[in-house]
Amino acid sequence: MKLLVSAYACEPGKGSEPGVGWNWVQALVRRGYQVHVITRSNNRENIEKDPASRHPSLAFHYHDLSASARRWKHRRGGIYLYYLLWQWRAYQLAKRLHANERFDRVHHVTFVSYRQPSFMGRLGIPFIFGPIGGGESTPPRLLPTLSFRGRLSEAIRNAGSKVIAVDPFMHATYSRAQIIACTTAETVARIPRRYHPKCVVQLAIGIEEAELLATPCQAPALPRLLFVGRLLYWKGLHLALRALAEARPSLPGIRLTIVGSGEDRSWLEAEAQAARVTDLLDWVASKPHDEMIREYCHSTCLVFPSLHDSGGMVVLEALAVGLPVVCLDLGGPGTIASPECALIVPARASTPEEVVRRLAEAMIRIAMDGSLRTRLSANAVQRARQLTWDRAVENLYAQIDSDPKP
Repeated sequence: MKLLVSAYACEPGKGSEPGVGWNWVQALVRRGYQVHVITRSNNRENIEKDPASRHPSLAFHYHDLSASARRWKHRRGGIYLYYLLWQWRAYQLAKRLHANERFDRVHHVTFVSYRQPSFMGRLGIPFIFGPIGGGESTPPRLLPTLSFRGRLSEAIRNAGSKVIAVDPFMHATYSRAQIIACTTAETVARIPRRYHPKCVVQLAIGIEEAELLATPCQAPALPRLLFVGRLLYWKGLHLALRALAEARPSLPGIRLTIVGSGEDRSWLEAEAQAARVTDLLDWVASKPHDEMIREYCHSTCLVFPSLHDSGGMVVLEALAVGLPVVCLDLGGPGTIASPECALIVPARASTPEEVVRRLAEAMIRIAMDGSLRTRLSANAVQRARQLTWDRAVENLYAQIDSDPKP
């Protein structure tokens, strides 16, 4: 089968969306497809340095807008117009390629947002859209815990979500899709109801088989909690800081290592002071991947109470080395984690006090109950094994292959 992939973001050795694009392409090649990829021109150098880009069943096609148009991206809101025009030009290139190659399917892989359209469905061949995300939002009862800027951002974000119901570009994208893959059930709920029969839930992220440890890491003697991620209000770290204050009396010697950087660090430092846990924290800048593996292995658990992640790659990385997770039942982390390998705190209809108390209880349980942690750790690797890149492609394409209505 010959497949055309639209991957605006696609680069080897990268995380986030570039990593999603690259790893989906590689998994599609391993599944036996002939894959042609349309991506941005500025990805070319990194792609061509990687030997995997020279696979005989893989071809890349690069395009971009003019230099003046690229400067729009750096203006407020300009990225959306730039991206829309890039997608239209990508479709024009796809038409020319399809005239010569006669593709069997076209798959839009990145950007993976339910708010951002693709024109690839106009090619007239089976069109796969996603996995897309972005439909998650902070539960209303937890909004008062955010900073003023955070509450304002959430209000703007939720207002923008309502535009999708009347956005002609998104309706055209959804109507032409054979399958709309969504990273979470929350994103499915944001898509107009008439398109729900086309929707399936499938994570956009995965893990490499080589990253799975045969033997889970051993827990440290003293409770060492770990948070990894950008320091942004919606990552929920402020809830973990409040929970740390409640867990402190039960866990002498407890510490929380915070790995990451971001624009909300000052606010989070103020939250730590208000919770009186500043002396329990170790703030660490972002680390290379191999150093992060050691950080996971030297921790008791990963605490990741994100409020609306579509993915949550750090959760998957932690599970791959046998590190249990404490998270909320929201978004990607709530989809990735399972009760067999994580302590999942209900947050959808809970008060802030209930969420903080349950996070504290989870921290205490996982630190004090050795048999529980051992069981969660062993199951963590098994759970990660179900979430490799190859499994993601296999799960989605098995559903597409069984669809009688292309």
